[in-house]
Amino acid sequence: MKILFLLQQPDIEKKMEEAPDSAYEIGVVIGSYLPFVVLAAIAYGIYYYTKKKRGS
Repeated sequence: MKILFLLQQPDIEKKMEEAPDSAYEIGVVIGSYLPFVVLAAIAYGIYYYTKKKRGS
């Protein structure tokens, strides 16, 4: 859990407090989680490709 905290932007809570409207808050949330989702998709793609290449 600490690793995830260290990887996130430290001022997300500050951005949420100063957000002009709810659309900005949604953008901040999506922007903070999107890199992790993309990395998970890339890892799954590599796993699937190597599994298919091995024939198992």
